[in-house]
Amino acid sequence: MTTAILLLNLGTPDEPTAPAVRRYLAEFLGDPRVVELPRLLWLPILHGIILRTRPAKSAAKYATIWTTEGSPLKVHTERQAKLLRGLLGERGRKELLIDWAMRYQNPSIPAVLDRLVQQGATEILILPLYPQYAGSTTASTQDAVNAWLARQKQPPVISWVKEYPTDPGYIGALAASIREHWVAHGRGEKLIMSFHGIPQRSVDRGDPYASQCHATAQALAAALDLPPDQWLATFQSRFGAAKWLQPYTQPTLEELARGGMKRVDVLCPGFPADCLETLEEISMECREAFLHAGGETFHYIPCLNERPDWIAALADICLSRP
Repeated sequence: MTTAILLLNLGTPDEPTAPAVRRYLAEFLGDPRVVELPRLLWLPILHGIILRTRPAKSAAKYATIWTTEGSPLKVHTERQAKLLRGLLGERGRKELLIDWAMRYQNPSIPAVLDRLVQQGATEILILPLYPQYAGSTTASTQDAVNAWLARQKQPPVISWVKEYPTDPGYIGALAASIREHWVAHGRGEKLIMSFHGIPQRSVDRGDPYASQCHATAQALAAALDLPPDQWLATFQSRFGAAKWLQPYTQPTLEELARGGMKRVDVLCPGFPADCLETLEEISMECREAFLHAGGETFHYIPCLNERPDWIAALADICLSRP
């Protein structure tokens, strides 16, 4: 048996242009796991309004964070896979095939699974880079893998890392990154842990995402020995008019500034790699909102990205699976 490990992330446009963003948003927002409205209601809105107006605005935001190597999310995910391959090799597991794919756009899940099979993979461990399970992320990824499996004449054995919201290595890497930031830059009055939001109705229907985000936040606060008044979990990236998980990140930051808080430290524990939602939404938009509301110092603590302790945590998660 030849085993492969496949890291999966959400996805990104191929370039910071309106046509590329339109292709990405059409696939992303067209996923019924992402937008749980009736198709007859949602698809005319998506194709008749959103995909006509939003791509140019989003492309301008992507342009502010784009690197010479491409989208930060894609760059970091590729590097994580490369480093994981090297670390597992050092641990005597050179026979493992390591690859990465995106749920939306490129490299696509079907294309990479085809490649792994062509390389001889008969067992594939799939590790979504979503520490907290949600229907709109992990379950959607499972949908894509299952659709590929249904087309195979001789499918490989698939196993999953479903979630790891309080994994010791993951929490330890987050805590170490915060401590290092505090040593280098001092410490804010409050640590804001901002997670990507989902609609409240999804949680009401049984999605475990919110409880897993709070479990991560509590484990991280415990690792840092933070009392309750020195940290707060919030939710960002709200889309549409429906109620999403609260408290919302930007309004919370503005309220803290208006209440007299001068410095906050913000990180995004649910994002193992920096992306549009962290680099533009948090480090740019939320920074500006906090300062405009009266705050004086805003520190964004980067995602885990290529930290060695995070790569070691990924390796431990993979090797702990039967």
